[in-house]
Amino acid sequence: MDAANQSDINKPLMATPLSMRGRHMRLMELVASGLLVGAVSMTTNANSVISTTTYLEYQLPENIQKVCTERANCPVIEVKYLKTNHDSINNIINTRINDFVVNSKPTESAPIKKKNNQADVESAINGFIHSQFVEQPADRQWPYELIVKPNYLGHVNEFELFEIDSYSYTGGAHGMSYSEHFIFDITTKTQVKLDDMLIVGQKPRFKALAYDAYKTWVKTVDEDVNSYEKNWPFTLSDNVTLTDKGIDIRYQHYSIGPYAYGMPTLSIPYSKLEGVIKPRFIPK
Repeated sequence: MDAANQSDINKPLMATPLSMRGRHMRLMELVASGLLVGAVSMTTNANSVISTTTYLEYQLPENIQKVCTERANCPVIEVKYLKTNHDSINNIINTRINDFVVNSKPTESAPIKKKNNQADVESAINGFIHSQFVEQPADRQWPYELIVKPNYLGHVNEFELFEIDSYSYTGGAHGMSYSEHFIFDITTKTQVKLDDMLIVGQKPRFKALAYDAYKTWVKTVDEDVNSYEKNWPFTLSDNVTLTDKGIDIRYQHYSIGPYAYGMPTLSIPYSKLEGVIKPRFIPK
């Protein structure tokens, strides 16, 4: 899989520390000013895709801006949209981003039932922001956070790979992250799902391979696979992507393990997928 070359064009809007909290604290000053502008944040070039991201233009309501600035705990809002040289990719990814913002609690591979417009997005963010000052005491230091952003992962053969990452914090011990993969066939300008990749009649075999990968992963967190599986049974997720080694299956928090185990990834190598997935999905 070809790696994507990434470069920050506008560093004031893009912090780079690994710590989520550290990055968010730097963004708070921008949010407190009331405006995140639509500045290009990164550029990627690989194969036939040129990819950038832009910030959603959003202004805090004046009453909220005044209160949160005085308290020094303005909500952190970071919503980015994808901008590539392929409109079909942009439409699917950005529609899903809007869906994340409006619903604020995305479920794994949830279908988009309504195409939300910018007014829907702004209304949802306003509701999210106002809820902080209704639900939290005045001396609460940790602000609410809502972050949604697309990432370009590169390509395998003619397939371009993207993901959307989101993070929401509304109080409590921790926030909630979510990650969803997308595969696009550039030749047909369509999104590819797991069932599109499988040879007819081979889904049971793919599920068996995924279950083997699940048991391998469980052994990294628990010595007793049978006992673990009683509490966190295996399920097959269709949240998949291609890599240079095989297919990765991403799970959300609480899908097959407790929150502390993060978002597990099960990997199936191409050597086991011959005769299971269509040959054109195996790297040349």
